[in-house]
Amino acid sequence: MGRQAPGWRPVRRKLCFVVNPLAGIGGPLALKGSDGEAGIAALKRGAQLVSPGKAVRFLSRLRFLGLSERLEIITAGGLMGEEEAREAGVKARTVYQPGDWPTSRRDTVETVKRCLREGAEIVVFTGGDGTARDVLDALGDAVERVPVLGVPAGVKMYSSVYAENPEAAADVLRDWLARRSLCDAEVLDIDEDAFRRGELRTRLYGIAKTPCSPRMVGASKQPSQSTPEEEENKRAIARYLAESMEPCTLYILGPGSTVKALADEIGVEKTLLGVDVVHNQRLLARDVDEEALYRLVEKHIEKGGRVKLIVTPIGGQGYILGRGNQQISPRILRLVGKDGLIVVATRGKMQRLRKLRVDTGDPEVDAALRGYVRVVIDYGEELVARVE
Repeated sequence: MGRQAPGWRPVRRKLCFVVNPLAGIGGPLALKGSDGEAGIAALKRGAQLVSPGKAVRFLSRLRFLGLSERLEIITAGGLMGEEEAREAGVKARTVYQPGDWPTSRRDTVETVKRCLREGAEIVVFTGGDGTARDVLDALGDAVERVPVLGVPAGVKMYSSVYAENPEAAADVLRDWLARRSLCDAEVLDIDEDAFRRGELRTRLYGIAKTPCSPRMVGASKQPSQSTPEEEENKRAIARYLAESMEPCTLYILGPGSTVKALADEIGVEKTLLGVDVVHNQRLLARDVDEEALYRLVEKHIEKGGRVKLIVTPIGGQGYILGRGNQQISPRILRLVGKDGLIVVATRGKMQRLRKLRVDTGDPEVDAALRGYVRVVIDYGEELVARVE
């Protein structure tokens, strides 16, 4: 290798970094989204911001990997990137100042547009599907040449532009800097009003370029199969679980049609996309938020009772916690423990999934949940799956 000339500096890639500080704020409150009025309502109820913390985790990992010196980070002021960069000890240049609090879609779009004018080569955003759509709109004709990478922070993340978690996003960026390989990724449009009514309605909003990496989520969220065989499989799982339910044990029922089949089996009216609580096969609480769920669990444990959590993985992605069920927070999971976790899924779903995932927002809790778990796949039948 030849000697580098005096004063030589490596080329610094320009990275547009934008944070939607309201992303994910509605999850613990069971609002099933944070777009528009839902995010403002969550603020009024005193909800804690979750997106800035995930942005700091991404930037801290970036700094740990030594990438912050190889990048020129362009961002927006305040909680849209500037403050997170400062907290992570990463240099960033501000090209846009948001207006009134709370920030809006317009702020995201304008930030990305200004980054593009500055020559940004990749857009990294912290948010959910609503933010992904805003970024796609801002890219316009640049969508074919400027890739997008999502740091997952929303309530609903059914698009396929996200890394597995904030730290993984930094790893993906490192790989992209080395290889520059890109893949097509779907950005989905979610009907939030229908979602709050328990209906999952999605449509393809657009296609973005994203770095190719095994640390990307990959597939968009896939709805449950409704073939006769799949439905009978769900009913068989439900019968088995119903017969296995223990008296005086508190059962937390996560979202999903496979878990709802259990509720139907025991005669409980469950929300399809919410979190519900059952005790002695009777509904104790419906569509609970994080605070109400924590109080129920804490009180039951204080009385010497046991708590079990029943969840099913998101089709196509494999998340059992941290996607669409943020009401089940890290502090609740610490009380329940891995021993109290029951994972259920049909045979077909498990055949389609590469692996199970968790992204609770707390790295320590995630680490405790990783490893191998048993998954109930039929009446009296289980398989062992790895959680990553």
